Amino acid sequence: MINTILGEKEKMSQAFVKGLRVPVTKVLAGPCVVTQVKKMDKDGYWAVQLGFGQKKIKNVSKALQGHLKAIIKEGKAPRYIAEVRLDKEPEFNVGDEIKASDIFRVGDVVNVTGISKGKGFAGVVKRHHFHGGPHTHGQSDRERAPGSIGQTTTPGRVLKGKKMAGRMGGDTVTVRNLHIISVNPETNEIQISGQIPGIPGGFVRVKRVHAGSLEELEHETVEKIVEGEAPAGEGGEAAGAEGQVPSPEVPKQEEKANE
Repeated sequence: MINTILGEKEKMSQAFVKGLRVPVTKVLAGPCVVTQVKKMDKDGYWAVQLGFGQKKIKNVSKALQGHLKAIIKEGKAPRYIAEVRLDKEPEFNVGDEIKASDIFRVGDVVNVTGISKGKGFAGVVKRHHFHGGPHTHGQSDRERAPGSIGQTTTPGRVLKGKKMAGRMGGDTVTVRNLHIISVNPETNEIQISGQIPGIPGGFVRVKRVHAGSLEELEHETVEKIVEGEAPAGEGGEAAGAEGQVPSPEVPKQEEKANE
């Protein structure tokens, strides 16, 4: 069973769960079309390649046109293509359509991956949360400077990975353990609790990691969702990032994933 769908982030809104107002992000999740099926005997693993959105065929390379010739209709090709790995042989064929209602139910716990907003060239105070130097001691015009960045003779250079000014944002970010608040099977629009990466209209991947139900959520847990806090799970561990709701059965994942 596939657990991931491609979509497009829309605007934020609000919903009411057990009498409490919950901030939600609307996502146009699908429909996605299967563009390729990968199998163990040929490719070494099971996976399906999904296409989402539309763009004119003139903006697609000849090689990609040949790859997508079975699904190109009316001079349109998928705008986004991404692969979803499976743990068993897929039951899909090229051209099959996958909708949000085929995967998600209200209350499911999901991870959302997207490209964070680009902030342009930023200094160390904004980019890395440096405190800056003192306002006195002859540094009246250098409060936001990074300070010393290197060493002396050894190693005699600036080490790679040094926190310095540079381009901020535009990273692949995964926000974990959000909840599906509603699913509209007619429009393929889903509402996800909290905030997700990217700009309105940006490409996102929504992955179901745990089946759940809003009816089973306790009132205190809903309050945590509203406040954007991460309550502790049954094992006593709290989620590591603000605005995430934990799921004890879900293993920890990296906040940034280059997929």
